[in-house]
Amino acid sequence: MSLRNYLTSKVFFAQAAAALLIVAVLGFLFFHWITFVTNHGEEITVPNLSKMTPEQAEEKLDELDLEYEIIDTVDYIADFPKLTIVQQEPTAGSKVKGGRTIYVKINASTYTMVAVPDLVEKTYRQAVPTLKAVGLQEGEITYKPYIGKDMVLEMWMNGKKIKPGTKVLKSSKIDLVLGDGKVVFEETETDSIPDTEPQDSLTDGF
Repeated sequence: MSLRNYLTSKVFFAQAAAALLIVAVLGFLFFHWITFVTNHGEEITVPNLSKMTPEQAEEKLDELDLEYEIIDTVDYIADFPKLTIVQQEPTAGSKVKGGRTIYVKINASTYTMVAVPDLVEKTYRQAVPTLKAVGLQEGEITYKPYIGKDMVLEMWMNGKKIKPGTKVLKSSKIDLVLGDGKVVFEETETDSIPDTEPQDSLTDGF
């Protein structure tokens, strides 16, 4: 049979149809397998792990076929229980596939220690931002007579005067004593010198 006759024969068309059917079946099975392996279309909603302990988070994520990893410990945040999760990535509500790792940050167990900055002879407007920059808070403000108005004269904490460089817990309140801008002069009594009258000169009597 010539090639031309073969290409136009029923045998050729039957074989070609069978080959196409096999390719179609193999393609279907391949894509079905890929979908099964990658869990295509089966996304998982990431739960909110905020304020959970690592143990609680692990139990929750195991139920969803998710993993977690602690990547950092942040400075103590009073709004969160100590050693609980404060941040997570991906965030709560995100859609991920099974087996995905959720990266979390943990709250420290207590505040860190910071040094009290030198605020003496700085103005009140300078002092407050400086306190906040190192994680401290403004406490009670009192005034005393001093020519420099709103000038920091002393720093106190818990009823005790403190010096610059003193180590305190972060977020502590520092009380400030400021100048009131008034000058007070103490009146002093000067000793008065009594007036003395010149004595009459003695003259020799005759």
